[in-house]
Amino acid sequence: MDALSEVLNAVRLTGAVFFNGEFTAPWGFEAARVEKLATLLPAGTERLLIYHFVIEGQAELQTASGSASLTAGDLVILPHGDTHTFSDGAPRQYLNGTDTLLQTFGTTDLNLIRYSGGGAPTRFICGYFGCERDAEQLFLGGLPPVITVHLRGDAAGRWLERSICDLLRDGRPGQRALLSKMAEALFIEALRRYMHSLPADHTGWLAAARDPVVGPALALLHHDPRHRWSVAELASRAGASRSVIGERFVHLLGTSPLAYLARWRLHLSARLLESTRRTITQVAGDVGYESDAAFSRAFKREFATSPARYRRRLEAPAP
Repeated sequence: MDALSEVLNAVRLTGAVFFNGEFTAPWGFEAARVEKLATLLPAGTERLLIYHFVIEGQAELQTASGSASLTAGDLVILPHGDTHTFSDGAPRQYLNGTDTLLQTFGTTDLNLIRYSGGGAPTRFICGYFGCERDAEQLFLGGLPPVITVHLRGDAAGRWLERSICDLLRDGRPGQRALLSKMAEALFIEALRRYMHSLPADHTGWLAAARDPVVGPALALLHHDPRHRWSVAELASRAGASRSVIGERFVHLLGTSPLAYLARWRLHLSARLLESTRRTITQVAGDVGYESDAAFSRAFKREFATSPARYRRRLEAPAP
């Protein structure tokens, strides 16, 4: 087991390719914050990350807090969905990319779209990665405004790029569904590469998942959150002492192993209250609580409301 795989199995992912373009310089478009794309998203998508993948040529991405110069094979991700521009670096004007997506997504195929400025060509695709809000306290927490990874350095990255490009040329039924799965794979590969590139003194969830002591312990907690874990058992299974595993958790995640588990259980319970009709007693048992009273007290500390009121608030008709 590894922690990243366990978490990605627990947090539902979605993905899509919005735009498949070949532009010649000068060109550029601007995109508003991702909230404007909410109408395009499948149910359950609560966090949105925008990406651009350069297949040929060069491009520049610019946000208020970060930028990236891109070449062929580069994937750039905006983990917080910030307003940004994407261009050849010297555009005469910026097209409104958000409005274009809202007008065309779902009504056109993904054949190559060309824009001719007469200069050097750039081929790229744009899309999103979506996930549930629980990802915020896990692998999305602490990510910078812009992440860039290069995919042509090994066989796995080259296979991903080649597969996506082949699918873009394949207009048979099921194309969007397959591209969605490939986009999910693109996101997971980007996370793996970013995690591997983190400096040794980095902290946060991805650094913890990579740690030889905390990583195995996180995998165990996420694999079986309802188990009655103790620090001693976690330490034994992870091959470390209780003091070492406690110190490493606090250093990397700012919390103890059992406090981390308690919070994760409560977020799992909130998801069950939202998505199932299981009783509060059943939900409490599903996430490892032996009594309704203990579960309700812990839930209220985390969400400032009882489980029953939390569910009723979700079921209330929208104004």
